[in-house]
Amino acid sequence: MNKRKLLIVITTMIALSLVFAGPSLAAKMFFAIATGGTGGTYYPLGGVLAQALSTKVPEIIVTAQAGNASTANLNLIRSHGIESAFVQNNTAFQAYNGLDQFKDNPVKNVRGIASLYPEVIQIVARKEAGIMSVADLKGKSVIPGDRGSGTAVDAENICTTAGIKFDDFGSLDWLSFSGIAQRMQDAQADAGFITAGIPTSSVMELASSTPITIVNLDDALVAKITKAWPFYAKVVIPAGTYAGIDQPVQSVAVMAQWVCDADVPEDVIYTLTKALWEPGEFVLRESGGKKEAAPPASEIMATAHAKGKDVTLDTALSGMAIPLHPGAEKYYREKGMIK
Repeated sequence: MNKRKLLIVITTMIALSLVFAGPSLAAKMFFAIATGGTGGTYYPLGGVLAQALSTKVPEIIVTAQAGNASTANLNLIRSHGIESAFVQNNTAFQAYNGLDQFKDNPVKNVRGIASLYPEVIQIVARKEAGIMSVADLKGKSVIPGDRGSGTAVDAENICTTAGIKFDDFGSLDWLSFSGIAQRMQDAQADAGFITAGIPTSSVMELASSTPITIVNLDDALVAKITKAWPFYAKVVIPAGTYAGIDQPVQSVAVMAQWVCDADVPEDVIYTLTKALWEPGEFVLRESGGKKEAAPPASEIMATAHAKGKDVTLDTALSGMAIPLHPGAEKYYREKGMIK
């Protein structure tokens, strides 16, 4: 079943569950996932996860909401404005420990559910701008990401390590991934930082109409970055990931994580964590009087989105630098992943 058909089937099932729930709807719990902008990976992948969980867990209706990236999502967690969110592991670490932008205002109620996939820091530039290194960003029109986002933090970390500041840019603006792509397509920006799973839809769309380059980080710079911030890892963007990118590009990555408010009941997070990793039953679909078997939500994610293939139980605890929610911890202990 292709991606479009799968999403149609899942969406239809959720709609039917709402129509036919009747009086029992009041007994259901609504559980939201804050994702990211529509041009990144969080938004579509979070939507697939929400749909997959809703089709497997009859007592919980899971929804995905477009968000404003990691920092904003963590602020929602702090204020109990959302049950869960997708965030970068480095930003979650800073939030819990009250570092950098969270200084004097930590997010002590954030808890981990699972690490999902690596998010690659991509410095995308218009080819004609001649930007071949981080140092070449001096004097250029650069967009470090959305204001308050984890991507903006990554941009600052990399630039600082390379010996330049945002003040060194010719001009500076704050936009989402889709906004960055649009500005570059219109020749109103020379480069932008995008931290997301690859391939990223906004970069794919940009590359289809505008010749681009992805700035390579040399070994020395990567070594300095990973030494200063241990949550970064060296990665290689394969040749052919985007149109016109014919050689591998070296960069660094963080982990995308699914986190939640510590106040969410233990049994709820346990149930959702189990549904993420283990097969179950579809809520509405029946065959021969029995509910049909449903795959793990992670497998549905792998079918519906390229980055879903990287969501595996083996890396569920990779880069988990904040406390786990008790419900998630219970599940991983049962699996023998925590002693």
